[in-house]
Amino acid sequence: MIHTIWTLIFYQPLYNGLIFLVSIVPFADVGFAVILLTLIVKTILFPLTQKSIVSQIQLKNLEGEIAKIKIDYPDKQEQAKRTFALYKEKKVSPFSGCLPLLVQLPILIALYLVFRTGLTAAGVPALYSFVHMPVTLHTHFLGLIEMSGKSIVLALLAGISQFIQVKLMTPPGAPRPADAKPDFKADLSRNMQTQMKYVLPVMIAFVAYQVSAAAALYLVVNNIFAIVQERVVRQRFKKAQPTVTVIA
Repeated sequence: MIHTIWTLIFYQPLYNGLIFLVSIVPFADVGFAVILLTLIVKTILFPLTQKSIVSQIQLKNLEGEIAKIKIDYPDKQEQAKRTFALYKEKKVSPFSGCLPLLVQLPILIALYLVFRTGLTAAGVPALYSFVHMPVTLHTHFLGLIEMSGKSIVLALLAGISQFIQVKLMTPPGAPRPADAKPDFKADLSRNMQTQMKYVLPVMIAFVAYQVSAAAALYLVVNNIFAIVQERVVRQRFKKAQPTVTVIA
């Protein structure tokens, strides 16, 4: 039952979409089809991702008020109550950043399964009636990289682009005031954030190499798109903020 639902919702639509794109891209190059597929997915998710980026910026801007709540209300339950009330007042969702990742994870898994089973063998029965298999499929991207194999170059590019994306998403926070009391939870969060900035890209590069060049290419294009979107949304958000005029 679960396998059937997975096939109908993720595997079959992605497989048919990829075959259709292969039939329209130059030279029936599977690599170009993967790039186009990634751009389509990112365009569809653009509003959701944009909302996530804005929420992250707003959360960063609330750090000062949250720190004040922790000082004014030592009780942990009261801290949580006041913090969530602040989120509600500012209309900020602390969990919105996870949603785009959760949506894209099944797509990445389905893409891996498509190339593991093969584009022209086991996948043929999954074709829709209006989608036709091209006469020839060029699985060597630009004649250099086999999409169903492994690529250390694309894996490294996936890791590097992931590092740049994480760095943009997590700008350095304000240092803890000298007179502030030690906060184990806040210190642990800061340390984990710093470590993930370096550990996550390594993990992404490792996974990208282990699965397939197609999945690695998807991650590279996905990260580049996300980097551009992050910069654009942050600049627009900054320009949209009211300018405070200080009168001497």
